[in-house]
Amino acid sequence: MIEYVRGEIAELTPAVAVIDCNGVGYAVNISLNTYSAIQGKSNCKLYIHEAIREDAHILFGFADKPEREIFQLLISVSGIGGNTARMILSAMSYSELVQVISSENVNMLKTVKGIGLKTAQRVIVDLKDKIKISSADSLDMPMAFGAFNNEVQEEAVAALTMLGFAAAPSQKVVQAILKEDPTTAVAQVIKLALKRL
Repeated sequence: MIEYVRGEIAELTPAVAVIDCNGVGYAVNISLNTYSAIQGKSNCKLYIHEAIREDAHILFGFADKPEREIFQLLISVSGIGGNTARMILSAMSYSELVQVISSENVNMLKTVKGIGLKTAQRVIVDLKDKIKISSADSLDMPMAFGAFNNEVQEEAVAALTMLGFAAAPSQKVVQAILKEDPTTAVAQVIKLALKRL
């Protein structure tokens, strides 16, 4: 099993990071929280979760161990795969998710695309006893500010289409968010868009 990859960030989008480790480029699926944590850096270390299927070998990467742990807890819930877990971790931070589960806030979980009432209830029932509120809750990732509105808009729409949303509605929602606050960082734009789409 791969524990982590450390190397130069060769390519970075809000959904995928390509990490160059001694000439080998690893494409790693990341959440928005991890994207915010590594954006602007030239090198990084990502803790890895490997998903090995018959048709694919997929790497999910996280800026810290607590986010990887909660990802692994999420995918242990029946009906939640790697992409859905990543979607949840893109819609809210580690500490927000711990709070949502421990307070049994089904409605907040339902705001994530692909999570219906039954799945939200299952997440809470399955994970409530496994999650402990600790000092790690204060691990809120810093938000990085996008340089230009257009750049932010393009990156946000590209990330949303990678996550499976159609381009036209994504564009519309992203434009509306940036109209309300043009200084919004790309990660925040995507988080807000995930709640509206």
